[in-house]
Amino acid sequence: MVTILKNVTNILTASGELYIFQKRQNQKVWTAMFLMIISAISGGITDLSFDAVGYSWQIMNCIFTASYSLTLRRVMDTAKQSTRSGSLNEVTMVLLNNALSIPFAIFFILIFNEWEYVYKVDVIRIPMFWFVATASGVLGLGISFTSMWFLNQTSPTTYSLVGSLNKIPISIAGILVFNVPLSLPNLFSILFGLFAGVFFARAKMS
Repeated sequence: MVTILKNVTNILTASGELYIFQKRQNQKVWTAMFLMIISAISGGITDLSFDAVGYSWQIMNCIFTASYSLTLRRVMDTAKQSTRSGSLNEVTMVLLNNALSIPFAIFFILIFNEWEYVYKVDVIRIPMFWFVATASGVLGLGISFTSMWFLNQTSPTTYSLVGSLNKIPISIAGILVFNVPLSLPNLFSILFGLFAGVFFARAKMS
């Protein structure tokens, strides 16, 4: 359900692009977005484990994700106009993006007293934990770099919709790996949401 509800991000991103960058989408794209809205609503209605707090957090996640891609593209466009070279390369963007997150990370570490928890927890003494944590960091760096490159080459909406294509394997894996209980209506709503995501991608490519 988290995967299907992420479709809302595409709608917010395209709407933001319309108002911020004055970039209009064709009728097929808006039709696909309408299908995504229907899939999100139908999925929520048929969800076997509906939780208002969880849905609220997910909506906030969609808003922040859309805002991130739109703001990042605006920064890239501004950099092209302001820098001597006419652009910032992807390595510089990743460095700046991660460096700017450090003060916020320190703030929340102090507020929630995370440092004391990490210092006392036993898992940090397990070598496999450090291996997995390091692998996670390397993969995160790869995601940041490829995201910067892709967003620099395309638009926030295209960036958002291509990301939506991973919903198909993630949804299938989520059902199989976590043994998610499903009703027939809920299953159809999920499949409908996946179809809407694919239709959205095809509409943008055409």
